[in-house]
Amino acid sequence: MVCNIAVIKGDGIGPEVVTEAMKVLDAVGAKYGHTFNYEQLLMGGCSIDACGEPLTDETVAKAKAADAVLMGSIGGNTSTSPWYKLPPEKRPEAGLLKIRKELGLFANLRPALLYEQLYKACPLKEEIAARGFDMLIMRELTGGLYFGKRSTTEVDGVTTAIDTLTYTDKEIRRIAIKAFDIAMKRRKKVTSVDKANVLDSSRLWRKIVEEVAKDYPEVSYEHMLVDNCAMQLVKDPAQFDVVLTENMFGDILSDEASMITGSIGMLSSASLNETKFGLYEPSGGSAPDIAGQNKANPIATILSAAMMLKFTFDLDAEGDAIENAVKKVLEEGYRTGDIMSEGGKLVGTDEMGSLIAERI
Repeated sequence: MVCNIAVIKGDGIGPEVVTEAMKVLDAVGAKYGHTFNYEQLLMGGCSIDACGEPLTDETVAKAKAADAVLMGSIGGNTSTSPWYKLPPEKRPEAGLLKIRKELGLFANLRPALLYEQLYKACPLKEEIAARGFDMLIMRELTGGLYFGKRSTTEVDGVTTAIDTLTYTDKEIRRIAIKAFDIAMKRRKKVTSVDKANVLDSSRLWRKIVEEVAKDYPEVSYEHMLVDNCAMQLVKDPAQFDVVLTENMFGDILSDEASMITGSIGMLSSASLNETKFGLYEPSGGSAPDIAGQNKANPIATILSAAMMLKFTFDLDAEGDAIENAVKKVLEEGYRTGDIMSEGGKLVGTDEMGSLIAERI
């Protein structure tokens, strides 16, 4: 198979970790007889530096023409980077919001898996961590508060900021269907998270989820208020399978879920539209404090590439090969600094990528 991939290496550690993911993909191609063609594009701070804006129309067009997008993290240090002296619509993260909208990426999938080999790195109590967990946060990505109308005005002499949270039944229905479809391939449980005791948008969310659930009699489902979910993630994460929620709640909960795995550097993500097209990126940030030092953990980006093989190209065996290679390297005791523990073998970004590629 020939796979055409738009590559956005991004900012900070992005170029380092994406390079290692490409190394692993090339190892997959060599073993399984596939060709991966890469076209490198700019987005984020590097695009601001080169083009004066975080996302150009040219990058959008080339991303749309590809089969999938593989991306590193976007942005920099908000307190010191000159990018954050720009208006909000010109900052790096504006490019991320725009590309999601332009590509129709409404479903964000963030697995949160605690590897058996890394359970001691989990910050939770040992008796909780020892039970392990394997959940997937399904976050609606193009609606809600982040995309609603906003303004800052003077009202009776008082500066007033307004952000509008809007959802339609169609937006809720399509993300709910995605969640139940994926639950059918997992442990057949959906936890729908909302704030229906306060928000009209959440009451509509709950109504539509209940309608969708009727078409999936094999899937058990429950509703959970977002504040309770935040508590349950640290009290009993093993209870969750697929967690379905709206944009802002998903943004916060997926980061919480990522940290209880021990390191955000282990967690992949996929953002999908209504076709096989997807954008694949690590869940963590650009970590400018360690950029260029060969310290970053590339595993999240490598696992994102595995998700790309499965969701966009239907290459399940190849995706499994990457995931199994990651597990083997961890079993052999290799660790980057963020997941290092007593007795581990400390390696850098490039060596970790090479070790995984060699075990494909």
